Amino acid sequence: MSKAKHLPTWVAFCLLAAPFAAAAELAVAAPATRPSRPTAAANAATAVAAALIPKPYPDPARFEKAIRAFEAADAKLTPPPGGIVCVGSSSMAGWHATLKQDLAPLPVIGRGFGGSNMNDALHFVDRVVTRYRPRAVVLYEGDNDLAQGVPPEKIRDTFVAFAAAVHRQLPDTRIYVLSIKPSPARWALWARTLEANRLLQAACAADAKRLNYVSIVEPMLGPDGQPLAAIFKTDRLHMTAKGYALWRDVLRPVLMKHEAPLAMDAK
Repeated sequence: MSKAKHLPTWVAFCLLAAPFAAAAELAVAAPATRPSRPTAAANAATAVAAALIPKPYPDPARFEKAIRAFEAADAKLTPPPGGIVCVGSSSMAGWHATLKQDLAPLPVIGRGFGGSNMNDALHFVDRVVTRYRPRAVVLYEGDNDLAQGVPPEKIRDTFVAFAAAVHRQLPDTRIYVLSIKPSPARWALWARTLEANRLLQAACAADAKRLNYVSIVEPMLGPDGQPLAAIFKTDRLHMTAKGYALWRDVLRPVLMKHEAPLAMDAK
């Protein structure tokens, strides 16, 4: 009988390890499967879906620092009473640079704070509006409200509360509310935007002597009914100087008609 030959230890180890080494080599060679990144369309759809879920307003306290900055500026140079306070979200804040020039000779006070909504304007009404004893207020809110999931009816109700808060202290002050603008970034919310604008317009009609709805929608749309891309920055939400020129051309004649005679009387 022949004796079985024993393999050297190192040879046996190599034979046993070979299958595992091959498997590891295949694992390294195979490209790793990476999760696909969501497309812009998918992100937009997700944002729209989130905005359609009714939500409460966020806490206005997040703007305390911005409001204190206005108050610090007022401590150095307080605007005289009888001006026109322009308050609102980033679309209003973005107008600050040319606001006085665009609405001259009317005395305007820019008090836009980016990211705000209608409830924020209401919450801080005493600190950014009525403290200046204005004869008129220009308001732009509602844009962020819709993106935050606030229903059009709630936007209307909050605007009515804002107007009531102003008129409790200044019963003769006129309020000009700008329509919520169309933008490529939030075009998927356009149906809700139209409904919110309709409700704001109806609320103004109920007190036409003191509340004025000013639509900036029409000049911001092209012949195809879509927002004009050339008037927006790369984020497709905030406007360029061309966009503010359109706002100027709509708002200034309205203010000049109702507020310019008072400006002359003040002089």
